[in-house]
Amino acid sequence: IMSLPQQLRDQSDFDQLPLNIPISATIADIEEIKGFIDYFRFVIEVKTKGESKYLIYRRYREFFNLHQILEARYSSENLAKLGPNTCILPPLPGKIFLGNKKEIAESRIPELNTYMKRLLGLPTWVLLDEALRMFFYQTEQDSEHQPRALRRLRPNTRKVKQVKSQKMDLFSSPRAEAMFDFRGNSKAELNLKKGEVIFLLRRVNVDWLEGTVNNQTGIFPETFVKIIKPLPESDSEGESGGHTYSCLRCFLLTPSGVDTRDVCVQEDLSIQPSYKDLLSRMRNVFKVDDIALNYRDPDGDLIRILDDEDVQLMIKEGRRQQDKVKRPVNQFPWELHVTTTSDLSVYNTEA
Repeated sequence: IMSLPQQLRDQSDFDQLPLNIPISATIADIEEIKGFIDYFRFVIEVKTKGESKYLIYRRYREFFNLHQILEARYSSENLAKLGPNTCILPPLPGKIFLGNKKEIAESRIPELNTYMKRLLGLPTWVLLDEALRMFFYQTEQDSEHQPRALRRLRPNTRKVKQVKSQKMDLFSSPRAEAMFDFRGNSKAELNLKKGEVIFLLRRVNVDWLEGTVNNQTGIFPETFVKIIKPLPESDSEGESGGHTYSCLRCFLLTPSGVDTRDVCVQEDLSIQPSYKDLLSRMRNVFKVDDIALNYRDPDGDLIRILDDEDVQLMIKEGRRQQDKVKRPVNQFPWELHVTTTSDLSVYNTEA
């Protein structure tokens, strides 16, 4: 049991903390992000000593990185004898490598809530740690993001009213007809069959639209459809408040020809994906495992990508060439050339 002098000393330390120090955090919901690798992140409501509240968005990976930093700084090898700058950190739920991503994220909510509660209950000198404060700090990106849902912040209701949805007016709604079959490369993209009518929701960018068909909503290339009734001008400009997608042009180079794909992801054009994420995504897009990633240098030769540093060089070179090559809006300034791992020299010709 804590002694009275210890309680008074701890209270005095707490009183001297800045008002922006987080004192509690609760997961309000999870959100799926469709990027080079699809993942879920946690929507967290943070409360500070100054009684302000705000939302932050964090992946499990960020929890894991924070915990490793705190362990390196404050964990003691001898738990029975703690030093002046050591403490017992709460356990973090471990990594899970297999399973449904959404179910894994949902199952982690109570464990992570307990982890954050215990973490913010540590001695006041731990709360002042720079890594911990930055984790709970609301970044500009956090403040600009609009949460899609906050299930756990909403009060429970005894009865949920069921509102019948109004029938869609088939003759007045913006719509298009599929002129060719289209098979989406990710969960974000629709699968279309020739002759199907797609009800248009908004324009994603110059080349892609978002719409609904067969009770499924997703994006698709405009070149595969014929517009029957166009979107209103405001939605055509991509200002309807939906998710923003960026497109990455990819080429699968084989002796028999070139297969070109525009891969749409919910990532900003300035992002630098990891080599591992790019390789995994390209294997999924082209349904081929034995592949290598490459980019073209200014002379037209293919340069093999082997790690994150090579990805950085590719992006740097792509931005350097950006002014010379006109690309559609929302398209990355760099391109991926995918080959088999066995041979590269046969493709080193001008594209």
